[in-house]
Amino acid sequence: MFGRSPAMLRIRQRMAKVAATPVAILIEGESGTGKELVARWVHEQSAMKAGPFIKVNCAAIPGPLLESELFGYEKGAFTGAQQRKPGRVELANGGTLFLDEISEIDRELQAKLLQFLQDGRFSRIGGSEELKVDTRVMCTSSSNLEQDIEKGKFRADLFYRINVIRIHMPRLRERTEDVTLIANHLLGQFNQRFERSAAPFPSALMHALQGHSWPGNIRELENRVARYVLLGEESIEDGSAHQPKALLGGMPRNPDPPIQLKTLARQACSELGREIILRTLKANRWNRKRTAEELKISYRALLYKTREAGLSAGKVRGARAKDLGLERGATGSLGPAE
Repeated sequence: MFGRSPAMLRIRQRMAKVAATPVAILIEGESGTGKELVARWVHEQSAMKAGPFIKVNCAAIPGPLLESELFGYEKGAFTGAQQRKPGRVELANGGTLFLDEISEIDRELQAKLLQFLQDGRFSRIGGSEELKVDTRVMCTSSSNLEQDIEKGKFRADLFYRINVIRIHMPRLRERTEDVTLIANHLLGQFNQRFERSAAPFPSALMHALQGHSWPGNIRELENRVARYVLLGEESIEDGSAHQPKALLGGMPRNPDPPIQLKTLARQACSELGREIILRTLKANRWNRKRTAEELKISYRALLYKTREAGLSAGKVRGARAKDLGLERGATGSLGPAE
């Protein structure tokens, strides 16, 4: 995460000094620069490391729902509130409350959040009981909060409350000496996650990676390495309209849309599922009923999964014939594969 660049070493030194104290921390920087990783690192170094790390993605939760998500609600507080629900603030007691993209909170909720940050006290929606928690608050923002204050989008008093320690995460292109270290670390992670054994990056390819501008920062590098592990060396060229000529070999090409990590994970799971089905079929001499029983799924589910994996009935019969060394007889049939 920190690498060897001077900027990141300074950040690590600063974080190490404040990790043990429960002061609020504001982490700024572009998307994909590793803001959440720094927050989790601080949590693991803090006196509250035994407590939970509760993340709230403020940009992903609609405004009307964010208040109930943060502070919880009592039974009957609104239509559909059939039982009491604790909020993320309450769940973070004894640990860290991580507010990702705090700039996306609307001003009305900012006032309630400010009150909580002042004394650690709050009430669930629809409740009269005042609760108190002991939690550390860390926030991130991809936007300039001072500019948001000038535009009237963000409360100045809330900004001063969360801005006790302020960290700015550099862009990956500003710390190119860390690209090799991060890429090799990710290579090991993805080899383990996907159960692969991709070779180390060739020197020419690593040189090209170091020369890339990385508009998507570490997240973009993560996706490139995942593609390399799953699809091979040539695939690292795919998926970016910002790809430098060094990676494209100077050849013009139409860029494909970026491949997300979730897509790669689904692809890996699909390949693994196909392999498991084939091996189990082969172990049961291509008897699909016994295969379904061994996989603990229904026969109908097995048929669906074989079709989903691209194993049509014809392909299964052909693989069975090849495996068992059978030839089509006079009847033109291999017999039932049930």
